[in-house]
Amino acid sequence: MVVGDFAEEIDTLIIGSGPGGYVAAIRAAQLGQKVTLVERGETLGGVCLNVGCIPSKALISTSHKVEEMKNSSDLGITVDNVNVDFSKVQDWKNSVVKKLTGGVEGLMKGNKVEVVKGEAYFSDEKTVRVTKDEYTTQTYKFNNCIIATGSRPIELPNFKWSDRVISSTEALSLNEIPKKLVVIGGGYIGTELGTAYANFGTEVVILEGEKQILSGFEKQMGMLVSRSLKKKGAEIYTGAMAQSVEEKEDGVVVTAEIKGETKTFEADYVLVTVGRRPNTDELGLEQIGVELTDKGLIKVDNQCKTNIDGIYAIGDVVSGPALAHKASYEGKVAAEAISGKPSQVDYLAIPEVVFSEPELASVGYNEKEAKEAGFDAVASKFPFAANGRALTLNATDGFVKLVTRKEDGLVLGAQIAGPSASDMIAELGLAIETGVTAEDIALTIHAHPTLGEITMEAAEVALGTPVHIVK
Repeated sequence: MVVGDFAEEIDTLIIGSGPGGYVAAIRAAQLGQKVTLVERGETLGGVCLNVGCIPSKALISTSHKVEEMKNSSDLGITVDNVNVDFSKVQDWKNSVVKKLTGGVEGLMKGNKVEVVKGEAYFSDEKTVRVTKDEYTTQTYKFNNCIIATGSRPIELPNFKWSDRVISSTEALSLNEIPKKLVVIGGGYIGTELGTAYANFGTEVVILEGEKQILSGFEKQMGMLVSRSLKKKGAEIYTGAMAQSVEEKEDGVVVTAEIKGETKTFEADYVLVTVGRRPNTDELGLEQIGVELTDKGLIKVDNQCKTNIDGIYAIGDVVSGPALAHKASYEGKVAAEAISGKPSQVDYLAIPEVVFSEPELASVGYNEKEAKEAGFDAVASKFPFAANGRALTLNATDGFVKLVTRKEDGLVLGAQIAGPSASDMIAELGLAIETGVTAEDIALTIHAHPTLGEITMEAAEVALGTPVHIVK
């Protein structure tokens, strides 16, 4: 028998504690709302902190150190044998995750946000029932609700999850470094994890259906990453469609059709990274009339409002790229909209980043998109190879490209391929957000020697006055 309580009345209910939900909770509490946050997992932080952004970057960072130790002979450093204790790597990764999830719990307490563990289900447009365990439920009546339930990996019909057919979640928690790994999908998740394991010494095969890996980025950017992976011994097959998997006691055999030819690949594991599915199917949204797309995404307006008064949605459950920082941004907008502020979303300056080798980052328009949008746009590029700091880092692959409006040099977008691209893109996001021109960037004194100078140099190329490359 399930025990239920009388309905508890609250101001704002937030479902999901990922980077969208917990940020929305903090902002709503700052604005004077009484907030209750519902999370079905054991810890706060959602996919990002527990089985996504943070643990993946911890593994990637560790793998970079291994790669550097193996390949620093040009710098006069030779290491005969690099030993990786993967159990300790996992322990360290888990310690990073624990610190951050614990930090979120502290932020909830500090902002007086009530945290409830359980599964949420809409009873009506103003009521949610939370199942806490097999015998206990609690009903909440709310004035406003923000849905931030995130997403999960897509499972392919012929590749059902198992001990050997894994998603990114399991790939982050392996107790061994695989000798061989087949990755289905060359998007950012497959590329990042493929790169990390290649650095650890795994023989990696990437099967990508498009014409290039990282097809969301410009061709030249994807080619740089592809070349880097191949240097590590990875095999990359484009135009490849995975057909089936045969599981064995100690591995798998993956069959794929590659440009009309059937190939098989033996490996310890097959990692499926073909996208993510929004977690909107077990909330009761249909019965209260929340409008969804054919992909299960919640339809919202520019304040993250659904078609149902008082119900908002953010993050991976709405359209757009599944990015943690996008979810956080939308969480702030939704919380402010609930408080009566005129906040609304503007996605132009939201960066996209891949922690590959080299790193890739993009913000605003690329050259093609700018021209399609009606701008008389020009692209100006400066290479990392002509930068002193990049040379001292022995990391010279890549470039900074600025997309500017021809008439006045207004920055419309930027693309970066190279070390620290994920950090460098912030300056260019700010440039777009504040209406900066190439001249403004060129006149800003950048410290020397730094990678940031490359942005200044690209701006000088846009002005026709480059200093460190010949015009």
